[in-house]
Amino acid sequence: MHCSACEETIQNALQDIDNVKSVSIDVASGIAQIGGNPEVKSLLSAIEKSGYSGREIDQPDLDVYNDTTPSAWRELRPLFIILSCIFFGAFLLNRSMFIWSNFMMDFMGLFFVVFSFFKFLDYKNFPNSFSMYDPLAKNLPIYGWVYPFIEAALGLMFLFKIEIYLAIFLTVLFLSITTVGVVKVLSNKEEVQCACLGTAIKLPMTIATLIENSIMIVMAIATFIKLYG
Repeated sequence: MHCSACEETIQNALQDIDNVKSVSIDVASGIAQIGGNPEVKSLLSAIEKSGYSGREIDQPDLDVYNDTTPSAWRELRPLFIILSCIFFGAFLLNRSMFIWSNFMMDFMGLFFVVFSFFKFLDYKNFPNSFSMYDPLAKNLPIYGWVYPFIEAALGLMFLFKIEIYLAIFLTVLFLSITTVGVVKVLSNKEEVQCACLGTAIKLPMTIATLIENSIMIVMAIATFIKLYG
């Protein structure tokens, strides 16, 4: 179909078929959605008689043209909201005397505490989801069960400024391992659920996960340079 005239011709042909209650045609995609319970053969025959050709397509194909299908960015909205709250929380903790190293430690501390909390919400299902992309959790299942506790401990270490050197080292180590798995999933274009907020909140694995991990690694290294450089 190329114009409204084509649309009208096909619509009139389809509306004359028995059991057709409604006809909705999208000219751009060339898809006609039929309401009612007509025979597919009758519909295709009517289209051919009107001078056009048609075929039946499955519902999944229709989703490509469905504007109501949520985009990846819409699905990632909870992640962006949580990160924004963490950012402002770290800013408020340092509002009286802003020091970059303290801000970054507070940000990382809040990040780990908040993200570990969401992992504990559906703790029993987290390890399996995490092992879908994290190389260490895939080869060492116990790591997936322990990881939320590691995040919570790192969060408290950053917030209370305890053993910062160790906290920075472990942050870079563990997030680098996860990032390797994320890069592999994205490179292979696999459809995997991101477990950064556990499994209680459904998030797709996207470039946003890679950016999130990279920011934390960079902040950890920058904090080390600020404190020990």
